[in-house]
Amino acid sequence: MAKLKSNLKSKHLYYISLAFEQAKVNLGSTGTNPSVGCVIEKNDTVLSSGRTSLLGRPHAEFNALKKKINFKDSNLYVTLEPCTHFGITPPCTKKIIKKKIKNVFFSVFDLDSRTREKSLLDFKKSKIKVVSDIKRRFGFDFYKSYFLKHKKLLPYIDAKIAVSKDFFYKNKKSKWITNEHSRKRAHLLRTSYDCILTTSKTINDDNSRFNCRLEGLENKSPSIVIIDRFFKLKKNSKIVKEKSKRKIFLFTTIYNKEKKKYFNSKGIKIIQQKNMKNQKDFKLILSNLRDFGISRILVESGMCFLNFLILGRFVQNLFVFRSNSYLKKNGINYGKVNIIKNLNLKNKIDVNLLGDFLYKVKLK
Repeated sequence: MAKLKSNLKSKHLYYISLAFEQAKVNLGSTGTNPSVGCVIEKNDTVLSSGRTSLLGRPHAEFNALKKKINFKDSNLYVTLEPCTHFGITPPCTKKIIKKKIKNVFFSVFDLDSRTREKSLLDFKKSKIKVVSDIKRRFGFDFYKSYFLKHKKLLPYIDAKIAVSKDFFYKNKKSKWITNEHSRKRAHLLRTSYDCILTTSKTINDDNSRFNCRLEGLENKSPSIVIIDRFFKLKKNSKIVKEKSKRKIFLFTTIYNKEKKKYFNSKGIKIIQQKNMKNQKDFKLILSNLRDFGISRILVESGMCFLNFLILGRFVQNLFVFRSNSYLKKNGINYGKVNIIKNLNLKNKIDVNLLGDFLYKVKLK
């Protein structure tokens, strides 16, 4: 396999970065398939680009190559090794070879045994040069949820929390802690996950819908999982009453025939579990979610449940939206915020929230 030449390295990094920008668009919305991005370049001009379609098909390479233009002798940059197996659609390697692509560059190898490193053989037979491992570390991080799924491990979990400057997460006088720009950013964040994990207490307190209300992205609202140990979710909650195509799962230890029937009629799947007390019980919940096809989870809950997840080392990254205002006597905390206070809030995401700040803290 060809090695990266130093004089071309910056060019390859640039185009593979563009491909990752494509992959980011549908991250969390491609079903069991990974979200892949593809960019095709020739003579320093982008001829086409594509990403994995919603629900996972067609693949990014197919979408990039479907234009009726001449792709001969061009360079194809893709974030994940192109597939080689026949499924619902033909393998991407066949399409790439047919279009007479000259060079293929990708970030990381696929873990799927049907494809891993097999693309190299297909391309070698067709005299297509291949370069791998471009932005390899970034690629492994980007596809961590996909790789965890392939290794049959527990789903990938991130979490978010909004706090005031003096670390309160409840406001006596307002529903909101942060400003409108932070809330819109939070809606955008939701679109990168296939599931929101919350609790019945959070829903009952705030009557949240946990959807995406950004224009044009409404169809990317994730599924919802509700932890409801004692089956206390209110029937008149917005999340129950609204008509939605989203999957909603509710985990509880209580059997209530009448309530179960009502929630089932609203499209909510009730999963009864014997115990919901400790980390072992929660791992069982996560195993169920993995079996339901869920691989990327964003936690939006109160501090007590969040602390439980952080202390149990379930959370990969924590997004902290921090207001620039103090709440003082108007602030309330129902759970200890010492964990959040003691985090090193230095990795600030470069986004203008007009007074608020957003931090990403790597926990695992």
